[in-house]
Amino acid sequence: MDKRVRGANVVLGLIILFIIAYFFFLFNQNAAQKISYSQLLADIQGKRVIEVKIDRDSAEARGRYAANVTIEGKPVTNFIVVLPPDYSQLLKVLGDNGVTTTIDKGSALSAIFNFQTIFFVIITMSIVGWFILIYSRQVQAGGTTQAFTFGKSRARRASESKNHVTFADVAGVDEAIEELREVVDFLKDPRKYAALGAEIPKGVLLVGPPGCGKTLLAKAVAGESGVPFYYISGSDFVEMFVGVGASRVRDLFDTAKKTAPCLVFVDELDAVGRHRGAGLGGGHDEREQTLNQLLVELDGFERNSGVILLAATNRPDVLDPALLRPGRFDRHVVVDRPDLRGREQIWRIHLRNKPVTSALSVEILARRTPGFTGADIANASNEAALLAARHSKSLIDMADFEEAVDKVVAGPERKSRVISDKEKLVIAYHELGHAFVAYSLPDFDPVHKVSILPRGMALGYTLSLPDEDRFLSTKEHMLNVITFALGGRAAEEIKFKEITTGAQNDLERSTQLARAMVTQYGMSKDLGPITFGHKHESIFLGRDLAEERNYSEQVAYSIDQEVKGIISQCHEKAKAIVSGSLHIIDNLAKVLIEKEHLEREEFESLIAGLKGLPSPPPTPAPYPAPA
Repeated sequence: MDKRVRGANVVLGLIILFIIAYFFFLFNQNAAQKISYSQLLADIQGKRVIEVKIDRDSAEARGRYAANVTIEGKPVTNFIVVLPPDYSQLLKVLGDNGVTTTIDKGSALSAIFNFQTIFFVIITMSIVGWFILIYSRQVQAGGTTQAFTFGKSRARRASESKNHVTFADVAGVDEAIEELREVVDFLKDPRKYAALGAEIPKGVLLVGPPGCGKTLLAKAVAGESGVPFYYISGSDFVEMFVGVGASRVRDLFDTAKKTAPCLVFVDELDAVGRHRGAGLGGGHDEREQTLNQLLVELDGFERNSGVILLAATNRPDVLDPALLRPGRFDRHVVVDRPDLRGREQIWRIHLRNKPVTSALSVEILARRTPGFTGADIANASNEAALLAARHSKSLIDMADFEEAVDKVVAGPERKSRVISDKEKLVIAYHELGHAFVAYSLPDFDPVHKVSILPRGMALGYTLSLPDEDRFLSTKEHMLNVITFALGGRAAEEIKFKEITTGAQNDLERSTQLARAMVTQYGMSKDLGPITFGHKHESIFLGRDLAEERNYSEQVAYSIDQEVKGIISQCHEKAKAIVSGSLHIIDNLAKVLIEKEHLEREEFESLIAGLKGLPSPPPTPAPYPAPA
């Protein structure tokens, strides 16, 4: 709506409210005072009444007092009194005292519709007419009134003055930036491409795990392109009303064509672009009509020149094939987790506006956070700033970042949880079992931290981080991972001659990895390089709803035996490592219980100093040995 029209409507509304308030005040001031018949007679004889009007139908008398008349200390101007059946005495008293008298035979309508009622009817009709006038003007001008606009697109146009994100604010996805920079370059100088007969892709699909920067890349494209940029979520298309989603798609592209060349960004495309025919009743529902309209707008009978669709999803596996074919989403840009160099660049971006100490090492932070996405790094950076502010620091130091990373990985410390000395000893040996096995395994990720402080759902944790990113895993490394996971249980068995429930998650992860080695990676000597089982992923009923067993019961038995053999082999290896150096773990446990956590340098230096010590006699276990 135009600003002048909006201003005029506001002024009109204030005027109507002022008139209503004024008449309310006026009516309150001139309200008639109810008096008795005897008081009326006395007031007339006291020369205080100057006018009386008698209504025969309603048997009421209304009148007006002289000036400066008060009743119970309050000034009164008008009065009303109910007349008795015989009021001849009133007429005689009025005549004797010379009071102006009017006798009126009113009608039913006049009794119902007095001036006050008529006034409020007029005011109400004026307000209703005012709102109808505003609505009609907005509809004629194409305004976005809420009523009857279900089919209008909910896309919002990005403000060029407020969006300051550029490609300089994005790191760790250099290949994706290059792909999108070509789109931006085309929008700025299309003649260079037209001279060579090249056409820019109609659609660009950003694919990657959550938190890797897909939406941030879209913001950067909006900031770099300098053309109109519309953004909308995939869930904004679908409503409970039939045909609304398709109507919104049409309206979105009609709006975009008027401002072409332009960009349209659809976030979470899988909300509207899922595979057709996958529903319970055949799948031809409102969502599929919306998808059909989107397919037509992207590459239908009419050319859609000048509008480039940019979309993001972390579920490309559920998208309809017709949506992914060339001519619609021509280009698929993978936005994956950053590598070591990418994490270092992302850390530098998030530390630009934060006061940090000179001793802070961004390289160490990048190595400390393998597998982190850009969102994880942003969260850890913010947590570090919050921790520093909590301790009233003027600069953020490395200890704050270390604590923030631990909080993101394992959860916040649960200092309020009270653990007995007996259980604390078990937890210490369990975590040192993990740590010492990792230290002893060849070519395994070094131990970064060992802690017996509860975090999240864990009573303690051992953090083993690689010195460099690993993109391929060998069979030997997977066996080492299983051995590392079973190190805690092995330490409990050897030290206490008893096992606890603390190894539940370790056993679960070990079994899953061992089964994947046999059924998915073909790492079984007896079964050979074969993949067993085929998973069916129902789009609407959930992932991995069923698994097709394309093998016999005999092969299933062989798979179970292979998995059991791998777990048993790794378990025995972990027990051998722990039992051969139990005296070292005993000494480490004393230090760990005292300090509650050990960093990598301290852990490795303690082991180096303890290796030359003779093996002491075994200490008694807190748990009784089984009979």
